[in-house]
Amino acid sequence: MSKGATYHDAGVNIDEGNAFVQAIKPLIQKTKRPEVLSSLGGFASLFSINQLKYESPVLVSSTDGVGTKLKIAGKVGLFKGLGQDLVAMCVNDLVCTGAEPLFFLDYFACGHLDTQKAIAVIEGITDSLAAIQCALVGGETAEMPGVYDADAFDLAGFAVGVVNRPDIIDGSGISIGNRVVGLGSSGLHSNGFSLVRKIIEDQNLDLMHTYPGFSSPLGETLLEPTQIYVNPILKFRRQFPLLGIAHITGGGLLENLPRILPQSAMAKIQTGSWPRQIIFEFLQKQGGVEASEMYRVFNCGIGMALVVEENFAEEVCDRFTGAGFPAWIIGEIIPREEPEGPQIILE
Repeated sequence: MSKGATYHDAGVNIDEGNAFVQAIKPLIQKTKRPEVLSSLGGFASLFSINQLKYESPVLVSSTDGVGTKLKIAGKVGLFKGLGQDLVAMCVNDLVCTGAEPLFFLDYFACGHLDTQKAIAVIEGITDSLAAIQCALVGGETAEMPGVYDADAFDLAGFAVGVVNRPDIIDGSGISIGNRVVGLGSSGLHSNGFSLVRKIIEDQNLDLMHTYPGFSSPLGETLLEPTQIYVNPILKFRRQFPLLGIAHITGGGLLENLPRILPQSAMAKIQTGSWPRQIIFEFLQKQGGVEASEMYRVFNCGIGMALVVEENFAEEVCDRFTGAGFPAWIIGEIIPREEPEGPQIILE
């Protein structure tokens, strides 16, 4: 009598999945907050909002992924930084509203579960969450042969935060004469990698080679994890009125800064007012990319843009820079020239 079909025969290893869950329990524990009422393994996660000291709490949510940066990581063999990327892409969006991140969930989908690779990603997630006191309360590991190639995987993250209703930052207080402060990025962050991969392929670039001007191989430079801006923004927003915050992700300054501007206003940005990491110049030259396309695809050295009153701008820069987050005055808010015209001018 022949042996019956099993899930393992179909490409799904339940035992490996269970072993993975056990292996990451200590990592998850370091992110726990007192408001978390559940433990790993339940059907859903419990988080008590009664313990939060907010008079008029508003919950804020965000979801995002890492994109095709995953493909570079697979070729280079470095995966921990992807965990930080995943957290950053979600919580940096949350903090644009002034929200404190509370808890996070992840989704890890793959063709074949490589436990060591997955643990490295989770370690990056938990290290990043612990640094901002945000709890990892759950997640999903989905092994899906036939949907993904054996060595392929994808990531998604989900974050929930809270802000007092009167303290919501939504750009409504932005006015003509305000200044735009840019917070430096740590590199490409997690956007534009489809174009990066095309340039690498077209120019036959070597991810393991250290090109002139670089301090590390190209692949490692590209994989520099996304900066997380939560802690300094939550700290300094209590000291200075932050009128608007834009996370500079896909679409660059050209598409993200307008999302917080009033219809009657536009931003004039001085592109020479901050230093750009060499990776941007390298990619632009190798790919023959137009300047406008660079600012539309990449962050070009600015990971966050803050709008502040003119008299606070210099001190805001000093405070963020002193906290390890280099900052520059990169532009100002001016009247919009045409109702249907652009809301960003790059000079």
